[in-house]
Amino acid sequence: MTAAPRLVPAHLVPADLVPAGPPHAAVLATLQAACFPDEPWSAASIAGMVEPPAAFAMIAMEGEEPVGFVMVRTAGEDGEILAIGVLDTARGRGTGRRLLDAGVAGAMTRGATAVFLEVAEDNDAARALYSRAGFVPVGRRPGYYRRREGRVAALVLRYPSPVPPPPSGR
Repeated sequence: MTAAPRLVPAHLVPADLVPAGPPHAAVLATLQAACFPDEPWSAASIAGMVEPPAAFAMIAMEGEEPVGFVMVRTAGEDGEILAIGVLDTARGRGTGRRLLDAGVAGAMTRGATAVFLEVAEDNDAARALYSRAGFVPVGRRPGYYRRREGRVAALVLRYPSPVPPPPSGR
């Protein structure tokens, strides 16, 4: 029996998310370095960052190719997205949002009631993604990220918002 022809172009098929941990540290390090070339992390440091049960990672796969990742840790009621990224060639297909949602859900499953992350102040695309997902700014860290051109501040974001929305009027 032959496979049915693919009706949706491959570049429009959502990436599969697969769990990852210390054994996948080299793949995570390669993805992290491709997404954040100014501040690459070593596979050894990543292996320690994603050690279960308090931490986990997911890798987005398009076929056999890893195209994105999220690394998360929890401590008590706080979750933290340590890093999230999607390769340039795979952006614009919802992979970042799926990774973000998986990271938040995984942190909450592990007992977090809030999830934090840092985002570069000049990363408009990521800031828009996080805002659409319900993250709100709760702090700022000047000079947090290193760039070839200098340093840039990080915005500290929180989900869900620490301030409940105002009651709706009638």
